[in-house]
Formats: sequence, C-alpha cells, structure tokens
Amino acid sequence: MSSWQMPGLSRRRFVQGLVGGAALAATTASYGAKADTPSHLSNGSQVLSGKVFNLEVSETQVNFTGTRRTATVINGSLPAPTLVWQEGETVTIRVTNKLSVPTSIHWHGIILPYQMDGVPGISFKGIAPGETFTYRFKVEQSGTYWYHSHSGFQEITGMYGAIIVKPKAADPISYDRDIPLLLSDWTDDDPMAVFGKLKARADFMNYSQPTAPEFWADVRQYGLQGAMNKRQMWNEMRMSPTDLADTSSAAFTYLLNGVTPASNWTGVFKPGERVRLRCINGSSNTFYDVRIPGLKLTVVEADGQRVEPVTVDEFRFGPGQTYDVIVQPADQPYTIFAQNMGRSGYARGTLAPALGMAAPVPAMDKPEYLTMTDMMGDMGGMHSGMAHGADHHTGMNHGAMNHGANNHGDMHHQGIKQPTHTVNHARSEYGSSVDMRVDTPRTNLDDPGIGLRNNGRRVLTLADLHTPGGPMDHRLPEREIELHLTGNMERYSWSFDGLEFGDSTPVHFRYGERLRVILHNDTMMTHPMHMHGMWSELENDRGEFLARLHTIPVQPAQRISFQVTADALGRWAWHCHLLFHMDAGMFREVVVS
Repeated sequence: MSSWQMPGLSRRRFVQGLVGGAALAATTASYGAKADTPSHLSNGSQVLSGKVFNLEVSETQVNFTGTRRTATVINGSLPAPTLVWQEGETVTIRVTNKLSVPTSIHWHGIILPYQMDGVPGISFKGIAPGETFTYRFKVEQSGTYWYHSHSGFQEITGMYGAIIVKPKAADPISYDRDIPLLLSDWTDDDPMAVFGKLKARADFMNYSQPTAPEFWADVRQYGLQGAMNKRQMWNEMRMSPTDLADTSSAAFTYLLNGVTPASNWTGVFKPGERVRLRCINGSSNTFYDVRIPGLKLTVVEADGQRVEPVTVDEFRFGPGQTYDVIVQPADQPYTIFAQNMGRSGYARGTLAPALGMAAPVPAMDKPEYLTMTDMMGDMGGMHSGMAHGADHHTGMNHGAMNHGANNHGDMHHQGIKQPTHTVNHARSEYGSSVDMRVDTPRTNLDDPGIGLRNNGRRVLTLADLHTPGGPMDHRLPEREIELHLTGNMERYSWSFDGLEFGDSTPVHFRYGERLRVILHNDTMMTHPMHMHGMWSELENDRGEFLARLHTIPVQPAQRISFQVTADALGRWAWHCHLLFHMDAGMFREVVVS
C-alpha cells in the first residue's frame, strides 16, 4: 500500500476495512434491468424494475471492520435492491416482515397518499412480525429518490436503498451511463447504545477540541486579552466551537454503495461517455462533502427535480438529500471522495475504465471551528441570543405565540409577498430544552457552510439551485408559519420551538392553501429538514422562487423560508433527517385538512 492511498486512516482501520464487506461482495459497475425481471450489480445488489415488487425484511451477518455484526436488510442485500419505476405507472410493493419486531418502509421524496407514506403512528400502524403490507400508489414524478425504514434505528443497521424513476417522456438530461452512488454510515455498536452515550455526554465522539497551540495562535492574532475573552465566551456558554457534528468515525464507518473505503467500490465507464451519477445521502447521521478530483461535476437534478445545470468542484449534502451530476471522465481512474463534515473520516470509491484500477485518495481537509457568525448570525456578538446568564436577548418578543399555530399577518385577501424577517421566539423556547437563541439570523443561501468556505474549490450552494419553469403554484402565500429549530447539547435534546415531539401538537395546514414556512435555526448544527407528502419550494429572502426540494439543510443561525401548497390531505411527518436528532425530539406532525 503506498502512502497516498488511505491518508487519515489508521493501519488498524485500514486492515479492518480490507476484512470488511457488505452483505454481498465488493465492486460494481452501472445498473441495467429488463422490465419486470431482476438483474444484479456486480457486487450482488439487485436492481428490480417493473410494476410489482416483493420485498422481504430480515437480518443477516455483515463484517465491515473485522467483527461480525447483524444488519437489517431487504432481500438479503445491503444496500437494499435498487428499484426502477416508470413515471405514470401504478406500482404495487408487497413488504413481508421476517424480523421479530415491527418494521416499515418510507418512500423518501415520493408524492403519494398519506396511507402509503410508511411512518408508524402517523400514516399507518407499521408492519408487524410475520405480516405482509401492500403499498400501492401511482408514480407521479421522475428522478432519483430512495427508501428506508422509519422504525426505530433500522435505517442505521442497513435498511435503505435507491429509487430511480424513469420519466414518461424523453429524458431532458443527456447521458450515456447511469451509476447510483448511495452513501451511508455504519456502526458496529448497538445504535441505541450510541444514542444513550450521546444523551449522557453529547460530545463523547468529538475528538477535535481547541488546543494550546491554537490558543497561542489566537494570542498572536487577537492579543492575550482577546484570546482569553474568546475562550471565556465559549466556556460561559458551555459550548465548543467544534460542535458542528455530534457523530464521527469514533463510532461510524463510512460506506459507498455498501462498501468500506479500503474495499474500494468501483464504477466502470467507457472513456468519452457522459456519466450520470445519482448521488444519494442515505446515511443516518452524516453530512458528506463530495468531490471527484480531476473532474468537474455538473449538477442537473436536486431531490429528484431537474435544475438548471451548474458546474462545481464539490457539494455538501445531508441525510435525505440527493444530487444528480454529470461527469465526463477521460481514460483514467478517478477517486470519488466523500469526507464527513467533521473531517474525522470519509467514504471512498473509484470511477475507472476497468475494475482493479485506483487513483490517489486526497488527504482530508483540516477541521474548521464554528465562528461567532455561525453561532449568532449577522450580529456575531456575545449578547445576540445566548440563553445563559442574564436575560439580554436583543430584539426578542417574550410574548410570542407558539409558532406552530401562528399566522403572521393574516392577509388572505392579498397574500404575503416577502418573508417576515422579524424574529419571534415562542414562549416554549424559554425552558431547559433550549440552550441558545439567535436574534440576528443569517439568510445567506450563498454560503457553502463551515469547512467549505474559501477552500479553493467551487462549492455548490442553495443559491445555485434553480428549478426550470418556476413554482408549481404561482399564488402568493396566504399566511406564514415560523418554527424554530432548537436544542440543548448538554441534555442532547432536539426540538421545534423548544418542544420535543412528545410535548408538541400537530401543525395544521388548510387543504388547498398556499403558505410560507420559515425555519429559524437556533442551534450550532446544520439540520436537514424533511417534510413528507408535499414539496418545499425554497425561496430567497425577497420571496423569489429558487428550487423545488423535499429536504432542506438549515445552517446554524440561519433563517430559511419556503412555500408549500397544502394539496395532500392526511397526516404527515416533518423532522430533522439526522436520525438521532429526530429520535431526540426534532419531529412534528403536520395535519392537512
């Protein structure tokens, strides 16, 4: 092994990775399947296409790190089979539960009747052991999506797979080869035990802490008093500038198409081809920063929806998000490199003209600390919203209503053109479940995020995304709903408006209405927010439409708005797609009636 192959990975982890493998074998090319018949990727993963599908949920043994563990799989495969559907057709999916506990499947990003959405306790009761549940719905869209369990922590243990929906008409995206890239994360530990450790000590996986040399670097930059003030400020807030992620390679191994970095998943192409990479973040708790050194990435689709092509070197996406990119590789191998946000580990694979080839693996970028702008927004000062100590919350409305039912400016007769920028904190935010509040949030959609700023590469931002044709509904929103993403790191509590799911009431949408949702992040972490059943149409701070999405990442101290047409009757889930955050309370129910 030459020194460049696995930088940042210990020899022990590298050896474990060589021993490890998915539920089936190690490398793959692109997919292909005849209608109504299964085919196999060269790593053994099935590709199923047609109108009728039979899926069986069970357990199997896997070995990613040198230790055998039990995974939750579909049709014996991790990842689960790739499902290929046709826009306009009705699909029937029979899911049989061979587990000893209930299970479920959620079709992420697919617009369908709420009874088919697959969220136990919200849209159906779940699939009991030994039972078969039949999902049946018409496919009304095309693009790249995915599916996963919505029961317990089964998603972490392997229950996820890709969905490719072929368009009814000719595909407007030109390409010669189609390769799904499904990124995920795996832990050898019991996920409940990992979650329990986070509840006991939220930073137990955070090995990147301020050091003495960094203190003296601050002294050189700010002077002794300035450096001491900076340390004192973080200590008073009982926070760390490295708390940008709460999971790391201390517990997780990062996978590409179910394969460890050392095992080097390989996708094969012919030189000169336009290759479509369907990038899916199917991880439980990991934001990935994805690049292919030596290749430009032309983004053509976001969350299954076509966007005006934009060429970049790199993009970040969180759990639940998908990006389709076009690359045009030459006659050589290329490394697919996906480092986690905290820079503790990465997933890796290869694009090559033939199996067995490899390209240099870049070193991981140096971890960066959160700034006070990340913490507090545009003001960036110590008194702009800390929930500790004296009550000096600039610009706060201490009598604000609970935003879940708050209609800002009930202007049904003329609509609301621009989103409200005045910050209103709900009464429920002033409790033990909230350790900070931001009064001067950012609306910076052109910010790639911590660790990606000024890195010498062209990085995709939300401001770059533009869905052709404009919004689906050209009405102005009749009302606004403002919800705050809140948390307490010491308690490892996550919530909307300071209310964990068990203490919350449903958010009500009126059937057929056009409304604006404002998400205001009062925490230090980026949250990928996923509303089931309806499209979230992202807008800028002037209320101008940008892109149609199903999962929107909201950065620390950021205020984002999107418009929704409540055209889907029923009960829907709305949550952070960081699975531990969702389980810790950042989950609400939406009722459309």
